[in-house]
Amino acid sequence: MLPNKALASDHAACYQALCSKDASFDGRFFVAVTSTGIYCRPVCRVRTPKASNCRFFAHAAAAEAAGFRPCLRCRPELAPEYRPWSTEDAGSILLRHALQLIRSQLSGAHTPDLLQNLSQRLGISDRHLRRIFEAHLGVSPAQYLLTQRLLNAKRLLADTSIKIAEVAAGSGFGSVRQFNNAFVTRYGMRPGDMRRQQRSSPGPSNTTPVGAETRLFWRPPVAIDRLMGFLQDRAVAGVEEVMQTDQGWTIWRSLTVNGLTGQQRGWIRVQVPRGSCEVRLMVSDGLQARLPEVTWRVRNWLDIDADPAAIDSTLGADFVQAAAGLRLPGAIDGFELGVRAVIGQQVSVKAARTVLGRLCEALGQPIETPHSSVHLGFPTPKDIGNADSEVLGRLGLTRQKQTALKALAQAVLSDQLDISPSADAALTHQLLVSLPGIGPWTAGYIVMRGLHWPDVWLEGDLVLRQALRSADEMKTGEQPADAARWAPWRSYAVMATWSGLLKTEMKQECQT
Repeated sequence: MLPNKALASDHAACYQALCSKDASFDGRFFVAVTSTGIYCRPVCRVRTPKASNCRFFAHAAAAEAAGFRPCLRCRPELAPEYRPWSTEDAGSILLRHALQLIRSQLSGAHTPDLLQNLSQRLGISDRHLRRIFEAHLGVSPAQYLLTQRLLNAKRLLADTSIKIAEVAAGSGFGSVRQFNNAFVTRYGMRPGDMRRQQRSSPGPSNTTPVGAETRLFWRPPVAIDRLMGFLQDRAVAGVEEVMQTDQGWTIWRSLTVNGLTGQQRGWIRVQVPRGSCEVRLMVSDGLQARLPEVTWRVRNWLDIDADPAAIDSTLGADFVQAAAGLRLPGAIDGFELGVRAVIGQQVSVKAARTVLGRLCEALGQPIETPHSSVHLGFPTPKDIGNADSEVLGRLGLTRQKQTALKALAQAVLSDQLDISPSADAALTHQLLVSLPGIGPWTAGYIVMRGLHWPDVWLEGDLVLRQALRSADEMKTGEQPADAARWAPWRSYAVMATWSGLLKTEMKQECQT
């Protein structure tokens, strides 16, 4: 992905991509039309504008900073996110952390000092933070933050029926007045007017009797059957169900989020039509105000924002064609993923799934959903932290796993440990291995999926060692040198190897 200045100098290539309407370019750039004052995704189905009327931007924030309004038809807030990544450019790594931190904190209580806290958490000065944003996105952190808040508000206006005051709070504004002023200044209309216009735009119905529905989009290709099969094999009875039909895949599951007035429980439904890059997300009424946060979680859970072209350029030579479009399953809740990882230590996927089902039946809170198979919430850190050892023992948990689960719960409750994509991967791994009962493999697995970190290599994994080494080499316990060639996408290499997609000649090369 090119920075905004580079896009401006590559007008011809961007215009050619725009004319193709190829979904592979969705989210890579945005096109602004000077004759209308509107900016769109490159897949927008409106008539292609003249090249002389187009300006191209790497990010929605840059387009809005230049005075353009978002299209109500293609809805730029639905595009796959841009996720910069580089093992050599420290600025790109800092930017990645900054964007994840901003996205993770946008939903919920207003945080007026968010940018100042962001600089402190990253360990850099405000000035350096501004310099990174300007260099990579062409906008300041404040401009980026405002754009994200407004796009979140736009999603809430279009896809939910909650009140304007709840939209303001749910998108991170300090007051309704501040929200209205920002909306009118940036978009030239009041929030209520945009809601009415957005509801009249083409597309699926914005609301239903049982929840609110929004859409997300993958960049093709997508190895959807492998992703959904992975999640289906690990689905916990009562908490989630993953189903395949002739029309595509559907996931029902419960979800608990921390709201302004305490925990909010609800359910979500994810539908992926076969042969489509569209993901239809429905959330229950009780989670409507948390739609930006739920959407952010689902993006990481299903790896919505992956860039297959970049990943395949690194892995393609060593893995079979079926690995193209492979996704890295993340986590919709970091603590839940941690519990799954601890219980799954040294047992089969099926056995872990059985114990997790018992755990949820014993400690999970009942929840009403339209899908009878989903009726429980996954136990929270407080639920597990307060659980009696005898109860956990009867569920089939050894004392070592009980100790590990309680230590994990306490670390999360005390805010010592953050298991989310906004956390620092190295620090999180270090904190995890310091907890009793959690070793390097488990910590690495939690970082790979809970933090959705793309460059994790699970050194002690038996399947990986068998795939890459001869019997003699396996005894050394050293990381195979060839794993380095897959950076910064080693997590995807792990998933591809687990799926048996490593080329035969590559295995032979590693064993010679």
